[in-house]
Order: sequence, then structure tokens, then C-alpha cells
Amino acid sequence: MVLVVWGVVTITFFVARVIPADPVAAILGPQAPQEAIERERARWGFDKPLYVQYARYISGLLHGDLGVSLRTRRPVLEDIKQFFPATVELGLAALIIGVVLGIGVGVISAVRNGSLVDHASRVFAIVGLSMPAFWLGLLLLLIFYHTLGWLPGPGRLPYWYPLPPRITGLLLIDSIIAKDWFALKSFLQHLILPAFTLGWLSTASIARITRSSMLEVMHEEYIKTARMKGLRESVVIMKHAFRNALLPIVTVVGIRIAYMLEGAVLTETVFAWPGLGRYATQSFLSIDFNAVVGVALFMALLYSFCNLAVDLLYAYLNPKIRYV
Repeated sequence: MVLVVWGVVTITFFVARVIPADPVAAILGPQAPQEAIERERARWGFDKPLYVQYARYISGLLHGDLGVSLRTRRPVLEDIKQFFPATVELGLAALIIGVVLGIGVGVISAVRNGSLVDHASRVFAIVGLSMPAFWLGLLLLLIFYHTLGWLPGPGRLPYWYPLPPRITGLLLIDSIIAKDWFALKSFLQHLILPAFTLGWLSTASIARITRSSMLEVMHEEYIKTARMKGLRESVVIMKHAFRNALLPIVTVVGIRIAYMLEGAVLTETVFAWPGLGRYATQSFLSIDFNAVVGVALFMALLYSFCNLAVDLLYAYLNPKIRYV
């Protein structure tokens, strides 16, 4: 984990510094005099050699300092704390959709292998994996927001409605604490389309791996033995087959958790969702070096911890696995 995080930070830092762009000039604008640009570059330390900037940045990281954002003029860590809760809400809602639909479709497809349901589920998986998130998001907005008017448009709340007092940063919890039922209802309505867009992508991949893993264990001898004992088919499928097919499914779900928590950049951009993915996009477009590297570091930590959690979960699901 340490090597992965260090590698991500190092690569991102130097790539951000060697691109032919001046973040200070981009922030100050084309009309800024050269003296002002040079003064700001010296203030932010961009006039120093790359190895000096890198050493200073690593030293700051060791003290919990991710630097200051050129765009927001606030510490990057504070920006992450502000925008990450919105990503958590969107990611967890999408994960629930992806896991429930993906595992359900995959199990049914494996049990009815070769049937019309199986063929339909495979088409569903291929379409889901091939469909870009931005296209699906725009299509859903066109149908359910613009044409039918069943659901609200982009954002977490209507633009004219104030946010509840910030306590946890999670709008679902903050609106309940504040007893703001209109905010709670409006937030849940705004959450449906982006959560489904992000969850659809995970549904397809989880369904595919669930189907293939289930088919692999369905022909094992212990499955035949369980059926010969006269156990109900639902018990055979869920207790014996599904549990032994869980390891590959857990791997995919763990990867999707990290992917969703980072906030699919396209989904948050299409739906104007004020999460970490949208923050990263705006930082990249404004050449905000510190914010880009800080978000990359945070995402690397998320992926590393999710992979670690999946590895530890293996030992619980499979008694044969032991970590010494």
C-alpha cells in the first residue's frame, strides 16, 4: 500500500509539473502583467527546481498537509472533506443498485443457463458495459426530467432551497437531524437518476462475474450431493452454490466500491453533483496542481484500503485461506 500510494503521488506530481501550462497565469487571466505572474509563482514556490518542489510536497504530506488549492484558495484537505460526503452518498446508493441487480441477474442467469432469460441477461451485461456514463445520464435527463417531468434535474437540491445546517456533510443525515423533510424528499428524488446511472455500470460487471462464477460451481460434486440429499433448490443455490462462488464477486464489488466512492467524474459532471469527481474535473481544467495531486493521493488510499479489505474478507469466506 505504501509503495502504491508513493508511486501514484510521485507520478501525478511530476506529470502535473511537466505539462506545458502555467497554473498561475491561468488563474490570474491573460491580462495579468508579467510581474504579477512572477510574484505569484514565487509565492506558490513554482519558481523552484522540480526536486525542491517535490521534497517540499513530500515533507508536507508527512505532516498531513496536501497543500493549498490555487482555485479555491483553501487547503486541499478541507476541500476533500467538503466534497467527499456528496460522493459517498452517490456511491453507496449506486452500489446498492449495482449489487442487488447485478447479483440477482447473475444468479438467475446461471440457474437458467441457456434459456431466454440467460441470453437476455448477457445482452443486458454487454449493453451495460458498452454504454458510456455521460450518454446514459443525458438520456435519463432527457426522458425523465425534460420530457416526462417525473424527476428533478441536476444538483442535490433545488437551486433556490438552502442546505440544512452542515453537521456530517451527508445531506441525508443532516436533513433528518434538522427535521427538514422537504430537503430529505427533494434530495432522494435528485439522487435517483445519478445513482441509477452510476449503478448501471456496476450492475453489468457484477452480473457477468456472478454468472460465470456460479456456472463454475454449479457442476461441482458437492452441489450434486446436496441435491441428492433432497434439499430444496433454493437452499442448494443460495447456501451451497452462491456462497462458494462469492470470492470473485467480492473482488469485483470491492473494486466497484472504490470506483464509486471516488465519484464517477462523468456522472457527477452531467448531473452537477457537488462531489469529489466534479471537484477533480474543475481542478484539472483550471490546472490546479495541488488539488489534482491531493485527489489522486486520496483515491489511491481508497483503492488500497478497499483491496486490503477484500483480501481480509477472503479468509472469512474461505476457511482454507490463512494469512500468516
